[in-house]
Amino acid sequence: MMRVAAGQFSAGTNAGENTTAVGRLVEAAAGAGADLVLLPESSLYGSNEGSRAIAAVAQDLDGPFVAAVAALARRHGIAVVVGTYERNPDGLPHNTLVALDSRGVMLGCYRKVHLYDAFGYRESEGIALGRPGEPLVFSLGGFGFGAFTCYDLRFPESARAAVDAGADVLLVPAMWIRGPGKEDHWSTLLKARAIENTAYVLAANQTGPLATGYSMAVDPAGVVVANAGEEAGLIVADLSLDRLKRVRRQVPVLDNRRFAVVPCPVPRPHP
Repeated sequence: MMRVAAGQFSAGTNAGENTTAVGRLVEAAAGAGADLVLLPESSLYGSNEGSRAIAAVAQDLDGPFVAAVAALARRHGIAVVVGTYERNPDGLPHNTLVALDSRGVMLGCYRKVHLYDAFGYRESEGIALGRPGEPLVFSLGGFGFGAFTCYDLRFPESARAAVDAGADVLLVPAMWIRGPGKEDHWSTLLKARAIENTAYVLAANQTGPLATGYSMAVDPAGVVVANAGEEAGLIVADLSLDRLKRVRRQVPVLDNRRFAVVPCPVPRPHP
C-alpha cells in the first residue's frame, strides 16, 4: 500500500503567493500520511492572458520556484510533482513538470508534448513544443509513476507510452479550462485512461475562476475513489499493488493488444 495526494488551488500572477499556496498543500499532504503529492499544471503562474505572457515569468529549473518546492519536499519528507514554466535559452519557454523526491532531489522533468491549441486558445504561440520520446517515469514505494500534462490527457498514446515504460500510476497535473462540457470531458478521459491501461490515475487540477477543479483519483478498474470538487483543497488515496495485479489479471489488455505507440517526428497539421 502507498498513500498519495492531489492538491488543487487557483494560481494567480504572484509567484510568491502561489508558492505559499503550494506549501500549504504539501504540508497538508504530509500531515495526511501521503508519500507523494501531485500539484497542478501552471502552479508557478496562472492567468487568462495569452501564452505569449509566459516568457516574462518563466524560470530556470534551479530557479526560486523549484528550489522552494524542493525545500518543502525536504522539510515535510514527501515527494512532489508540480507544474511550472521553464525558461528556454533556445526560444520560447516550456510548460514543464518537475518530479522531486522526499529529499528534494529531482527525479526528472517532462516538457508538455501536446500544446493546447484548441477551444480558441493557442498555447503554441508562447510555449515551445516538448519532444516525444522517453516519458517521465520514476519508481517510488514499489510503484512506477508516469506523468504528462493536461491536454496530453486527450491523447491516449501519452498514457500508453508511460505504461509501456513501467508506469502503474498515471499523474496528470492540469489547468483544465472551464467551458461547456469540459467537466464531463475531464472525468470521462481520466476514467478512460485508467480503464484502458489498467492503471491508477491521479489528477491535480486548478480551480476557478479559470479551471474546473475536480481533482480526482481513479483506480485501475475505472472506479473514482476520491474527488476534490470545485474548491481548493486536497484529496488522498491509497494505492494497492494487490488491486493493481488483480485487475490486470482479470482484464489483460496490456498483454492482448496488437498495436505499439510510436512517436511522430513532426506534429501533423490540422486540415
